[in-house]
Amino acid sequence: MSLGIVVVEVCDRNAIALEDLERLETTYLEVAVMRTNCLNMCNLCRARPYALVNGKRVFAKTSEECLEEVEKLIQEELRDFYG
Repeated sequence: MSLGIVVVEVCDRNAIALEDLERLETTYLEVAVMRTNCLNMCNLCRARPYALVNGKRVFAKTSEECLEEVEKLIQEELRDFYG
């Protein structure tokens, strides 16, 4: 794990935690994935797959869709950072 420009946080109990999130760290060297046991968003966690990308909530109906949205936001964050 690197100290990323973009930090992706996921709750271990959320459906998206089953996805290969570490792939994001190899695809985008500026990304750090942090898995925690709770992000204190229990209502959202029970309802939908979600993650935090630099503190911004990303969620979708399925884990795959959520991962796609996470990648889009990563690209936006990197575009903003690098200009």
